[in-house]
Amino acid sequence: MDTTPDGRPIPPPHAGERAMLESWLEFHRETLALKCAGLDDDQVRRAAVTPSSMTLLGLVRHLAEVERNWFQRVFAGHDVPLLYGKDGGYGYALDADRGIDEALAAWRTEVDRSRELIADASLDESGTLSKENAAVLGGEGVSLRWILVHMIEEYARHNGHADLLRESIDGVTGA
Repeated sequence: MDTTPDGRPIPPPHAGERAMLESWLEFHRETLALKCAGLDDDQVRRAAVTPSSMTLLGLVRHLAEVERNWFQRVFAGHDVPLLYGKDGGYGYALDADRGIDEALAAWRTEVDRSRELIADASLDESGTLSKENAAVLGGEGVSLRWILVHMIEEYARHNGHADLLRESIDGVTGA
């Protein structure tokens, strides 16, 4: 079986480092999409608990920004603008006229671009951090390996949030 019953790709139990990292990232990307499946714009705008304003729509937008930042800006060194503007709250802030279909399309575009940018790159290749991130991490460069591990962590953490949000919307639970 190559996929879970819900259609997500199963990471191989034995694989090389690159295949293992990329397959876990793909699993978590598909988990995010699954958490949004079948919901309408009103549902994906619902926050689970007060005082948090976190929503599934905000998570999708945020992870599109995260993909863009780590793969295009940091790894590839491209000067690309924020998807949701300076006041977009890293994607969390919502616009009344921008819904889940648009957010998922933008996120998928960013995911596709991320895949393209790393397709032929070595895990040891390095990207350049912003001054703010370099100050936190203690250096200007970060390997593709580090970026992939960070992205797995980022998605896993936010998929935990998505689990709680989805359960509060319609009671659906599961990995």
